[in-house]
Order: sequence, then structure tokens, then C-alpha cells
Amino acid sequence: MLSLVALTLTSCGAKKKIADLEQKNKECQDLLNSTTVKLNLCLSEKEALNQQNDYLKKNNSDLISASKDMTVLSTKGAQNIEKALETIKEKDLKISRMQDALTKKDSVTLALVTSLKSSVGISDPDININVEKGVVFISIADKLLFKSGSYMVSDRAKEVLSKVAKVINDKPTFECMVEGHTDNVPFTGNGVLLDNWDLSVKRSTAIVRVLTKDLGVKPSQLIAAGRGEYIPLVDNNSADNRAINRRTRIVVLPKIDEFYDMIEKEMKKK
Repeated sequence: MLSLVALTLTSCGAKKKIADLEQKNKECQDLLNSTTVKLNLCLSEKEALNQQNDYLKKNNSDLISASKDMTVLSTKGAQNIEKALETIKEKDLKISRMQDALTKKDSVTLALVTSLKSSVGISDPDININVEKGVVFISIADKLLFKSGSYMVSDRAKEVLSKVAKVINDKPTFECMVEGHTDNVPFTGNGVLLDNWDLSVKRSTAIVRVLTKDLGVKPSQLIAAGRGEYIPLVDNNSADNRAINRRTRIVVLPKIDEFYDMIEKEMKKK
């Protein structure tokens, strides 16, 4: 009974953490969208200023042609050109700051993906690495990690997880969420586990224990979560498809707060 309560609390805590992370990720995406709109506005303003500058230059050229004895531009015309050029320079600086802020996260993600692919071994068909909205996902087929219906981590799995642990240890400011996923075949229970949801949570916590106790990953970097059968990659209508859905997904999360603060500071600069 105590173990079931602990599992329930663990699952609830993980779901809340996931919801918080998803909300924070949504806020970051909304801010990115807003920044992109402002960036496009700045680019339009810059183009208008360039056109104004060309007009002023042509106007001064016409004045020179009409008055051959004029040796210098009118003071007013020169001041207008100088002001237009200064405004363009300020817009260029603001655009550059925004572009740097927007691309910094992409650069961090690209470096992370390159490191993961090199360390984990992307050539293995049972290990898949992809990026969605700046978050890196490492999906590992269950046949590399567990026996059917079990949450005991295999020796082969520890070899794969050691490569993942190296990447996590190299990124001490990142967090990693370990998600267990099952197919939809009902789990009959064994006195410890009640259903597929229980099984997915136990598999997640089993991997977390290997990463922390055997491979030196800091517990504060890890989140254990069980998703059961409810987020399948494909329909559970064949043995092959069910095998695809039985997986463990490790979500590598850069510190969204740091990126959010960076964008916010750049947006406040004038």
C-alpha cells in the first residue's frame, strides 16, 4: 500500500512539473513570436528610412545642379541626411541585438544535438534524436532497456545510458525528463504494478536510479515521469507498431528561464 501511494505521488509530482515546463515553454514561444513581429517591423522601418535617405540625397543633388555657384549642401539638407543616417544606425543596432537573442537559443540547441548524436550513436535504429521547438528528445526502444513486462534495467541498457549520462554531465545547467511509454496491451498486474501507467512510471524511476547511482548524474537534473499508453507514436494495431510505442524518451531541457530573461532584456533596450 505504501509503495502504491509513493508511485501515485511521484506521478502527480511529475505531471505538475511537466505542466509547469510546458507552460514555461509556451510563454517562451509566445515571446519569440512577439519578438519576430517586432523584428519584422524594425526591418520595414529601416527600409523606409533608406528610401527617405535616397530622396534627401537626390534632393540635394538637384539643388546643386540648379545652383552651380553653391559649393556646399544647405545646412538643413545636411542635417536631415545626418539625422536619417543616425536613425538607421540605431535601427541596425536594435535589429542586431534582437537577431542575436533569437539565434542564441538555436545555436545552443544545434551544439547540443551535434554532441548527442556524436555521443549516443545516431546510427542505431533503436535510438532516435530529434528537436522540436528548441527541446531535444532522445527516444530509446524498450527492447534496449527492459524485458517484456519488466522494469529491471538490462545490462545492455546501461551501456546506452552511460552515453546519455556523459552528455547530461557535460551540461550541468540542463534538466532531463525521463518519460516511460507503453503500448495499449493491458498489464494484468503482479501485486506491485496495477497497470501500464504504473509500469511506465517504474521504468522511468529505474532509469533515473541507474543514471544517478551508477553513472554519476546529479539527481537535481532529472525528472521521472510515466506517460503510460496515452501518447503513442503510431496506432497500436500491429506487433511492430506496439514495439515502436514501447519506448523511453529522455527530454533534454535547456534552462528556459535564462533564455526568457535574455529576450526580455533585449526587448527593453531602446
